[in-house]
Amino acid sequence: MNKTSLKPVSQLRKDMRNLRFVLTDIDDTLTDEGKLAAETYTALWKLYAQGFIIIPVTGRPAGWCDMIIRQWPVHAVVGENGAFVYYSQQDEGVSRIKTLYHPEIAKQDPQQQLLKLRDKVLAEVPGTRIARDQPGRQFDLAIDFREDPPDLGFDVAEQIKELCEAEGAMAKVSSIHVNAWYGNYDKLSMTKLFFDTEFGLSEEDLRRQVIFCGDSPNDQPMFEFFPYSCGVANVMSMIDHISSPPTYVTKKAGGAGFVELAEILLGR
Repeated sequence: MNKTSLKPVSQLRKDMRNLRFVLTDIDDTLTDEGKLAAETYTALWKLYAQGFIIIPVTGRPAGWCDMIIRQWPVHAVVGENGAFVYYSQQDEGVSRIKTLYHPEIAKQDPQQQLLKLRDKVLAEVPGTRIARDQPGRQFDLAIDFREDPPDLGFDVAEQIKELCEAEGAMAKVSSIHVNAWYGNYDKLSMTKLFFDTEFGLSEEDLRRQVIFCGDSPNDQPMFEFFPYSCGVANVMSMIDHISSPPTYVTKKAGGAGFVELAEILLGR
């Protein structure tokens, strides 16, 4: 992968045309060491006020996503790496929260399989532990390799991922967790389904109207699909694990990098 092929995000000013939607990862894209800074949250509100449709696309659990759709300035949130979307819709003048489940998970209960997978990972990979947000999850297993200490490193994360895949699960490495689930879906497939269902937009429409911002290997399908894709600067620490890198990269890491992107979108 040629790291020099990434464009500085400042070039987005002359490239962007019809962007309406801002899709973004959360951990280490909007946050810094797990915290959402005031400046980053303000940037979300400014984008929202200017009419951008904001949709976090995250590996975080259903419990977190319920809070996000209720309290953040967002129109929808894709959760658990594409298992569902919580979205706000006007119904007879009243804003209601609705749910779209990916069809691959609607017909199955994965909990017994996930429990067996959990036990296998914990037994075979020393130092692994279940993510603290696991009780809020419905459809996946989250193994923490670096959110809480000790940091096990990306080689161990890849080992966990390969073990999960050998057991027939889908698995992705984020900046903090390895997420595993049963069902043929991911962030991108659910994003496409939601935009088709809710907005009636084709894939070509998405390529012209959406920008995605992320930082880690599980964002790779989004980086590959969207011509307008941006990595915050810390993506460079994991670039060797991302076969399809983002088009643009910010100068700053984490939430400050997202603010940098937002200022360009806001025309500043």
